[in-house]
Amino acid sequence: MTKYDLPPHWRRGLAEVFPDHPQHNLLSHVQNLDRPLRVKLGIDPTRPDLHLGHGVVLRKLRQFQDAGHKAILIIGNFTAQIGDPTGKSEARPRLSPDEVIHNAQTYFNQAQKILDFTTPDRLEVHYNADWLGQMHLDQVVSLLASMTVGQMLAKEDFATRYQQGTPVYLHEFLYPLLQGYDSVQINADIELGGTDQKFNILVGRDLQMKMGQTGQFGLITSLLVGLDGHQKMSKSLDNYVALTDAPLLMYSKLEKIPDRLVDEYLQLLTDLDPSSLPPNPREKQKLLALTITSQYHGLEAAQEAQQSAAQIVLAGETTGLGNIPTFSLSTINFPAPLFYILKVSGLCKSNSEAQSQISNGAVRLDGQKITSPDHTFASPDLLQDKVLQVGKKKFLRLQA
Repeated sequence: MTKYDLPPHWRRGLAEVFPDHPQHNLLSHVQNLDRPLRVKLGIDPTRPDLHLGHGVVLRKLRQFQDAGHKAILIIGNFTAQIGDPTGKSEARPRLSPDEVIHNAQTYFNQAQKILDFTTPDRLEVHYNADWLGQMHLDQVVSLLASMTVGQMLAKEDFATRYQQGTPVYLHEFLYPLLQGYDSVQINADIELGGTDQKFNILVGRDLQMKMGQTGQFGLITSLLVGLDGHQKMSKSLDNYVALTDAPLLMYSKLEKIPDRLVDEYLQLLTDLDPSSLPPNPREKQKLLALTITSQYHGLEAAQEAQQSAAQIVLAGETTGLGNIPTFSLSTINFPAPLFYILKVSGLCKSNSEAQSQISNGAVRLDGQKITSPDHTFASPDLLQDKVLQVGKKKFLRLQA
């Protein structure tokens, strides 16, 4: 990674640190500073949900917070309307302002699952439309004048598309410049990003130095491979674990990741000491699923999810959640009480039996116990793709 070594809690999960030479490296920079570092992470709200791939860099940002430095979280509500061309074989569809506003709010809420939002002076949150949306044309022209077409085509994605005759649109050239300008605006000392973000981070460093600031350091984290075991985690590839996945769904996805990915997931997504892990691959996999589910839902919910997943296997669903019978909620009028859903779905024979099972603690939804016999759901969307369980052997996957 780097021969000018960093503290262990910073090294974990890092693929590269730059620049890195005897007179100018991050360790010496930190030692010479008399103030906390300003550590930047930018996330574009292109979709409503964050996933564990985002969790890798968010966890790294939290490590800096815990070390006494300031996290600068930038929600890219302006740059999301352009779309990051990184890793894309064609231009991204442009999002509407309303879509971006909705997604930005969900990102803010989900980031609180990882970052410290309560300790004073440990966090700044910015929306880059606050400055990018106010730029005048002469400022945009000046920004464009800071790079050449040749430099832009050095970006692998642009070069590949240009060579293949796939259109590269001029507004896409703006993306790395605008993202880099974010670093100027918040005067970042460090920017975090996955290996696919190195070009954008370097642009930010160059812009800072051209505008009289000290160029930021880049800390590059490894990309998290998705559940398919091949490509990086992505919602568009449906190989992801969302931070908002219910406990049973999250646990079950993680319990079935390919064996060869377990160590990588443990390294990037947990703080577990590798020397303390069980040697049995299956036990290590279960520990991974339990640990990560605990991080986002608490230990009790994670343990209940683990027990429910085991019960599903014991009930004969040996391939996990995929083969559970489904029940359509289309015939039920909402709002609907849980006991009524239990009766209509056939999990219980009557309303009274359903209420009794709920009161006795035998009913779980995605591994979480429900004990109020009057529990009511306002809409079927709240139940979409969740597993309803009665006792140890009755399961249904609900479909809105």
